Amino acid sequence: MSTGSGAGGSMLAQPLRPPSAGRVVAYVGLFLLGAVVGAAGALIQPGWFPGGLLLALLGAAGLFLGGARAMNARAGALAPAAGWMIAVILLTTSRPEGDFLFGAGLGSYLFLLGGMGVAVICATLGRGRQPSGPDTRLGK
Repeated sequence: MSTGSGAGGSMLAQPLRPPSAGRVVAYVGLFLLGAVVGAAGALIQPGWFPGGLLLALLGAAGLFLGGARAMNARAGALAPAAGWMIAVILLTTSRPEGDFLFGAGLGSYLFLLGGMGVAVICATLGRGRQPSGPDTRLGK
């Protein structure tokens, strides 16, 4: 019985390496793009309810799932989702003058909760680290 500890062994036995500089830049770009999509969605969802809400959530879903597919990792969905969430949470806080961007309506709550749900779904659908090569089935 082979244990897969040769040169092309199991990914579990290999040491973790830090991501390359290009990958880090891509994750930062996805984070910033998530913040932009969150701010744009916050502005568009109350303007054209319910179409604006659907457009904002579809835009977020496209970014999250596209990031996961482009980076070939679940972190590709989590980076823009983190940017989206930080932007949306910062926009929900009221200012000392009493101004705020989100009203206490059904659309705002659906945008907040729906966006978080979309982020979780897209991160789940993203590909995790999968071993490749002939040793992918251990014990054979």
